[in-house]
Amino acid sequence: MSVTERSMAYRVIGAALAVGLILFAGGGVASAQGLPSEQKIIDALKPSPKTRSLSASPADVARGAEEQRFIDSLRNRQTRSLTVDERQQIATIAKDKPSIDLEINFDYNSAEINQTSLPGVTTLGKALSDAQLKDSTFMVAGHTDGRGADDYNQALSERRADAIKNYLIGKYKIPATNLVAVGYGKTQLKNKDQPDAPENRRVQVVNVAKTSTAAK
Repeated sequence: MSVTERSMAYRVIGAALAVGLILFAGGGVASAQGLPSEQKIIDALKPSPKTRSLSASPADVARGAEEQRFIDSLRNRQTRSLTVDERQQIATIAKDKPSIDLEINFDYNSAEINQTSLPGVTTLGKALSDAQLKDSTFMVAGHTDGRGADDYNQALSERRADAIKNYLIGKYKIPATNLVAVGYGKTQLKNKDQPDAPENRRVQVVNVAKTSTAAK
């Protein structure tokens, strides 16, 4: 290869590397901008104000009391001790409750909260510590994408939900009884058309109940 050819090759490689760095930096900025703010999390998880109605049926009152008793029974339970029926029952309760999905990334086959995950977990911790949410019980649900075996994904989602719960307890002093960790593996894909999509790998936080009755 002549001197001229080598010079041209170096310029091409240099240009390619520069483009790669720009794309990498741009991806980082987009990821940071995609994180919801503390206030957005608070707004998403605040219970909607309800007007007391004299026409509430005895069945509605009984159902609400039963939901509260069930949620109270999950306090201080180990994540992996929840049965399939219990996971389904709390998912049914959570369906119509205030919630938010957070894309908190973990390393492959790991439940360790890494540096990439910290901004999202930190913002979540600050939001859940806010006075507007202090009397609430939160479900912290771990989800995986559609790759891998069912049992493997179930166990991984449980470990990741526990990791978030333990971080919130240790760093932000949120009472353990206010956090119910649940793993759903790949059973509740957010994007069912693309099972491997990154948005399926998420942590869902749901305001499932008030804690005042349980604290008495």
